[in-house]
Amino acid sequence: MSSAGPQYRQRAEMAVLGLTAATVAVADQLSKAAITATLGVGDGVAVVGDLVRLIHVRNTGAAFSLFQFEGSLILFYAVHVLALGMVAWFHRAFRDRSLWLHAILGLLLGGSIGNLVDRLRHGYVTDFVSVGFGDARFPTWNVADAGITTGIVLLIAYLVLLEPRHAAASPS
Repeated sequence: MSSAGPQYRQRAEMAVLGLTAATVAVADQLSKAAITATLGVGDGVAVVGDLVRLIHVRNTGAAFSLFQFEGSLILFYAVHVLALGMVAWFHRAFRDRSLWLHAILGLLLGGSIGNLVDRLRHGYVTDFVSVGFGDARFPTWNVADAGITTGIVLLIAYLVLLEPRHAAASPS
């Protein structure tokens, strides 16, 4: 393989990570802007009957409005920094793996950036997707939360299902 091979591969991994993260972060910010421009806080609109509703919520807690308590902003900044550091570590530690892994890391990065931007700008995160029936509803979430949750599930699946095969195939 030419010396350009590893450099090309690293650029491809960085491009997949960056483009995925940018797509999630931009979609997150645009969707939040649309919600805040059209719905007042607490207002909602049915999308699929009562099953899926858009409800404008200001979330001072973690993903899905969990862990809401006074003075939590500094804690959530620390969690964002930790998440960004973990993505950077995985990206570096898992070089030369599937580009899908770097897309998965992009989901995590983009979601973390999307919610971090909200916390920095407003001190809270805008959530708006509500799924359920009547009072039995899943906690309200946003595009960034979806990116983070999907990224975590796919990263665990990758580490459990695919990484052991990679380790077994690698020479000792």
